Parts: sequence; structure tokens; C-alpha cells
Amino acid sequence: MKLITYSPSAFGTWKASLGMLGLLGLSTVLSGCATTQMGSDSSVTTSEAQKSMTPDDVLADLKAGNDRFVSGDTRGYDYLTQAELTASGQYPKAIVLGCLDSRVPPEIVFDQGIGDIFVGRVAGNFENIDMLGSMEFGTVVAGSKLIVVLGHESCGAVKGAIDQAELGNLTATLANIDVNTSGVPGERSSKNTALVESVTKANVKQTVRDIQLRSPVLADLVRKGELKVVGAMYDLDTGRVTWMD
Repeated sequence: MKLITYSPSAFGTWKASLGMLGLLGLSTVLSGCATTQMGSDSSVTTSEAQKSMTPDDVLADLKAGNDRFVSGDTRGYDYLTQAELTASGQYPKAIVLGCLDSRVPPEIVFDQGIGDIFVGRVAGNFENIDMLGSMEFGTVVAGSKLIVVLGHESCGAVKGAIDQAELGNLTATLANIDVNTSGVPGERSSKNTALVESVTKANVKQTVRDIQLRSPVLADLVRKGELKVVGAMYDLDTGRVTWMD
């Protein structure tokens, strides 16, 4: 049997070496975490960039952003730098009217940074006078080229509207959602998933139409080709946005 001799000095050197390697490894990990949290993309939408984009360019940009989100290859924004760069002014390229749902944050699902998009949110993603006025500001005054009405599957507001739920001010909020149950077989309740999907999509399309019908200002921009108003649906399971023609 071969005897292994113990050398205190050798053990001390080995222990010190391991300690140094551990510190180096920890430093690398922490450095990587810091990079991931802070990000490296500090670019922002400038006045020149906004002016140069057409509505179709902006739509393509949001589609590409959602592709990055779904694939997990997002840009990794340096939000602090972007906050500093946009403090003196903003030039958003799009307006997204989304639902209140916490699982559908437009900036994240379209992989956009600070100053890139305006976001208006209300349960059921419908338009009202206040939202229309905000959109008129975002386009005519601030220069945005695209309005996206973003609905999502299994929408609680749509379910509430179908079931005619009543709760304080929520009753009036849900009344803004047009519930058309014709042509969909099955139970007339939120338990009917096909009905919920049908009403959700119909609500998005109706909102796209109503935005232009109720705002001559926005309709005029659309006629001139300076603005597009489009609808889309978000899949909670995959993160994918499906666009409506």
C-alpha cells in the first residue's frame, strides 16, 4: 500500500489556489449577471429615425421584436442610459392599446426600449374618448406612425362581459366590450372557450374600426398613409403575437 504523506505547506498552497479560483469564478458569474441585468443596447428612437420610418417599417419592427422575444434573443437594453437619453424628449414610433392583464406587457413582448412606444392599457383593450385623445396626441403631436390594438387569449374582461358580470365601476367598463355570440355553437358563457376566443378577436377588430370612426383626426392620417391601425392577438402560452389583416 502506498502511503500518502500530508504536508501542511502544500495543503495551504492548494487551499489558497482553490480559494482564488472560487473568487475568480464568482467574479465572472457576478459580472455576467450584471451584464444581463443592465444590458448593452443603449440606443433610443431619435427624431430623425422616427421621421424616416413609414407605418409599414414600424409594423415590421414590432414583428421582428416579437420574434426576438419568442426566440429568447432579446436585445438586452441598458435602461438607465436610455432613461438619460430620453429625459429631454421622446419620439415613439408606435402606440399600443393593450389589456390591463399583467401577463401581456407590450414593451417586453415587442422587445422595445424606453422611449420606443406609447402604451395605453385598460381591461378589454377598448377605446374611449380619453384613449382617443391620447392617440391623437401620440400621432399628430408626438409623431407615432402605428396604432396596435393588442388583445390576448383567455381575456378576463371578455369573460366578464360575456357573463354580464357586475361590480362597481367594472360594470360600466365591461359594457364597452361588444359581445356578439352569434354563429358560435355551445354554451353562452365564459366556460365556452371557442366563444371567448371569438368575442376577443371580434372586440379587437371592432376597436380598430372604432378608432378610425370616432376620431376624424386619426382617420385623416390613415387616409394620407401617415398612420396604420392594426389588430393583433397575444398567445399567453408561447408569447407569440398573431397579426390581423
